[in-house]
Amino acid sequence: MTNIDVANWGEFEARLQEVSQREVSAGHTTNFLYRGQNDSAWELTTTLERRGRQRMRVSDYHQLISRVKPQIESFTGRTWEIPDYPEVERRLRDYEGWSFPKFPDPATYSYMVHLRHHGFPSPLLDWTRSPYIAAYFAFTSASEPSCGKVSIYVYSESPRGLKGTSSYKPQIRVIGPFVRTHPRHFLQQCDYTVCAEFLKVGDCLYEWRFAGHEEITSGADGVQDVVWKLNIPWSERRKVVNMLDAYNLNSFSLFGTEESLMEMLVVREMEFAKGDD
Repeated sequence: MTNIDVANWGEFEARLQEVSQREVSAGHTTNFLYRGQNDSAWELTTTLERRGRQRMRVSDYHQLISRVKPQIESFTGRTWEIPDYPEVERRLRDYEGWSFPKFPDPATYSYMVHLRHHGFPSPLLDWTRSPYIAAYFAFTSASEPSCGKVSIYVYSESPRGLKGTSSYKPQIRVIGPFVRTHPRHFLQQCDYTVCAEFLKVGDCLYEWRFAGHEEITSGADGVQDVVWKLNIPWSERRKVVNMLDAYNLNSFSLFGTEESLMEMLVVREMEFAKGDD
């Protein structure tokens, strides 16, 4: 991971352009994903990890979300035809069982994204294809972080168009944006990564367990899973939030709920009302 400290928003845009041009000049792809975090001290962690479930068995997570599914379906009126737990556990004893669409299969992926967008702990790390949407999430908090900086991550899965994997090391996979799920997924131009490792648990028994993204990105070699972390002073918040709002990037346009409308109005009329300094 490459850390880049910038002095202001203008320098952020310039450095982002430099990264893109450098990759193009090297013949690399620039299908970047972006993620905003409103504290530069935070690592890249999933909501599942933040709930203390590091190294959870993938099959156990599937069993968990299967268990709560009837209640969620009853409330939403939707159904997700996901595979039974025994079938998923059988697949995930095999190294190839991790590959998409074996896991997650399209129905399970749709369900997992829905859960992620509604606050259920998830192994999916959410990204966006827009650096400006990432900036919204980086600067959304009105509370200054202790380090005084927010971060926008730029991720390139396979700059050279090829990606290798090792059977017994953690690996990150981009699952892709094409899924039928909650409208928020499309409003925010989302994509998702998941990190897992094929571990030996007996003399001849292996299983897939979730792993931490930082285990890979912190030591990336520039060939794959490359991450740039651009750190921006939180003091740029007013400038950035007003600029994004002028382009209709705000809580209401990204979430589309009455609560997000209220948040947008608070920002416009209380935090950054015209004439206030």
